Amino acid sequence: MTDDLRDRLRRAFRWTDPGPPSDYLVSDRSGWWRDPVILDGLGPALADLFRSDRPTVVVSPEVTGFLLGPLVARALGVGFVEAYRAGARRAIAEPMIWAEVPADHRGDVQQLGVRRRLLADDDRVLVVDDWAATGAQARGLRTLLGDRYLGTAAIVDECPPPVTAELTIRSLLSGADLDP
Repeated sequence: MTDDLRDRLRRAFRWTDPGPPSDYLVSDRSGWWRDPVILDGLGPALADLFRSDRPTVVVSPEVTGFLLGPLVARALGVGFVEAYRAGARRAIAEPMIWAEVPADHRGDVQQLGVRRRLLADDDRVLVVDDWAATGAQARGLRTLLGDRYLGTAAIVDECPPPVTAELTIRSLLSGADLDP
């Protein structure tokens, strides 16, 4: 099923040209969310990348992580915790754990936070995201989670190999699989 899923992911993906003054293409992943076979297969496929590591909880950054994280958590039979971006919405009225995210592919520095009460000291946390371009979000969440961090499961990993190894990123596709 994984090879079929990879083929479906490639076929449902598009690069789009936003037009002037842009000089780059933008990834369009909307076809992934529209295809029910992809949605059905993503949770188990991403879970299988880390199943043997026995995660006890999945953490995912907003926005698309809030879609993917629960699919993976369900496939693993564990819970899900949201990682919020600071300033993206009103403040959450309970204690949070925050970490700075190094500059991402746009050069933006952010903060990600999770509700303190939802993580136990002995949790084994799997981070799930759709795309790892620089590893910035995975690195920030690894800092936040400390020894609880197992690694990051992503649909696409286009990080340099040393970053992929350092952050234990495992993916279904590489950036080269989606070259324009």
